[in-house]
Amino acid sequence: MKNKLIIISGPTASGKTQTSIDLAKKIILKFNLPTVIVNFDSLLFYKEISIGTAKPTQEERQGIEHFMIDIESIKTPMNAADFIKRGEVIIKEQLSKGKCVILVGGSAFYLRALLKGMYETIAPTKEIKDRIETHYQKEGIDSTIAFLQLYDPESLERLHQNDHYRLMRAALHFEMTGTKFSAQKIAMDELSPYDFSQIIHPWQVLHLYLDLPKDQHFEIIKKRTGKMFSDGLMNEIAELESNGFQLGEKPLNSIGYKEAIEWKRGLFPTQSECIERIAISTRQLAKSQRTFFKKISPKLSFNPLDDQEKIFSAVEQFLT
Repeated sequence: MKNKLIIISGPTASGKTQTSIDLAKKIILKFNLPTVIVNFDSLLFYKEISIGTAKPTQEERQGIEHFMIDIESIKTPMNAADFIKRGEVIIKEQLSKGKCVILVGGSAFYLRALLKGMYETIAPTKEIKDRIETHYQKEGIDSTIAFLQLYDPESLERLHQNDHYRLMRAALHFEMTGTKFSAQKIAMDELSPYDFSQIIHPWQVLHLYLDLPKDQHFEIIKKRTGKMFSDGLMNEIAELESNGFQLGEKPLNSIGYKEAIEWKRGLFPTQSECIERIAISTRQLAKSQRTFFKKISPKLSFNPLDDQEKIFSAVEQFLT
């Protein structure tokens, strides 16, 4: 069973967390095989934010050891390279101990970077980085979008307008090199970036992809969004402020926190309208994630509500 890695991926709110925990418990019981979970959902890295990220509590983890959760502060945002540096070491270490590793998350870019390698990037100079970040702080993402419309419309077309980090990264790349960041995507495409049968590690991989019918999924998204508020999302944000955190920190620009902070500042007339906006933005994010994951192969696709036995059967066959 050495060097066997199980991946559970899928769009946000598709049941990945619960499925991974249930699966880990079954593997331990069936095979007497120590099993750990390694997170690749980028928002779960941060210690200070939990409710708006749907981070599993210690109770919900049911004694299964989790890695890459609560490892950094929102004051020092992580990127894909940071994730690889830490995550790769953990996966190799756990596999070397003979443990089963379940890699779980929805950040498809991070998963691909780990398994296939990353684009080559050039570190921006402080002057250029400060200039773009100053524009962003003063004018929001609109100035970056206008810049990309002029110099790299291809990157703008393929990136979601809520993905401020990658939009700014594309602008930084052009400022530093005078070339389009989208050209790197073209070069990466020539290396079959969605073919996970060929990866840069000596791991055997079983990729389980979870998804739901869109209408059913949206109902789950709406319920989960409402639960975030009833669980105390606004109290969490207030506590961040009282502890000296700026509400403009990059992780707080993510869906859920961004809209809740806007409601706090009076930009939504009612909480209900804020919740509705979060649910719609989450559905849009899920659509983007779904588009990315559907390109990836090989993988086995399952409905997390109906196919739990089929999921375990696939894992059983993989491990034996």
